[in-house]
Amino acid sequence: MASAQDIKRRIKSVKSTQQITKAMKMISAAKLRKAQSSVIAVRPYANRIGAVIANLASGNVEHPLLKKKEIKRVGFVIIAGDGGLCGGFNGNILRLAEHAIADCAYPVGLVTVGSKARDYFRRRKWTIDQEFTAIGDNPSYIQGKELAKVISNLYLENQYDEVHLFYTEFKSAMSQHPVSMQLLPMQKPSVEETGKISAGYIFEPNGEEILDVVVPQYVEVSVYRALLESKASEHGARMTAMSSATDNALEMIDKLTLSLNRARQAAITTEISEIVSGAAALS
Repeated sequence: MASAQDIKRRIKSVKSTQQITKAMKMISAAKLRKAQSSVIAVRPYANRIGAVIANLASGNVEHPLLKKKEIKRVGFVIIAGDGGLCGGFNGNILRLAEHAIADCAYPVGLVTVGSKARDYFRRRKWTIDQEFTAIGDNPSYIQGKELAKVISNLYLENQYDEVHLFYTEFKSAMSQHPVSMQLLPMQKPSVEETGKISAGYIFEPNGEEILDVVVPQYVEVSVYRALLESKASEHGARMTAMSSATDNALEMIDKLTLSLNRARQAAITTEISEIVSGAAALS
């Protein structure tokens, strides 16, 4: 059995760790509230733009980002985090992407978002065409727009003939799901995905010019939404992980306290036995 002094040092160490995990839990909870509000706000906007595109694309209007090409090389855009201590958040999305790469029948190029995704594929000797790090806790629309521009250029310059986006969809603080979607060429949104589409739209000046504006904007909003979903998922996963770590630390402290009491009791019993034995020897 460890000595009482060793157990005391261990309890002190665990209490220090508990204070850190509790603070991280509170910080993540505060960040999650803001990130969740941003996700909820952007979802209807993204769906409504999709409804407009679905209405336009139902006719004979075409756009380079809607046109399918012969597939020679596929681009995977993988959004992960810049930090750890968030449970399986990073691991789940990276495994999903790795399995998709293994199942892909064409050469694959990577665009990574977050240092965890970059480092993961670097260690596996994958060539990364573009990398983005230090996104921050609150991604801005400007960041989403810049990333969307890079992705669109890679597609329009024929470096990629198809682009898939991998990110973690936010459900709740306790539930996040890694998902993938085909970003380019854009899948014409269905009525089920975008809601009921009005057939009475009148487009001015014409559908082609409107698509030139709306389609790139839809790509930007889709990428921005993925960044927000991923960041909210990261905060939720970290809050849950730190909550579990805090509870585990408390449980460990209780067990160590019980061991300390037993060690004290054993020491007292030993001292009493020595005193009794000494008294008996003198008599």
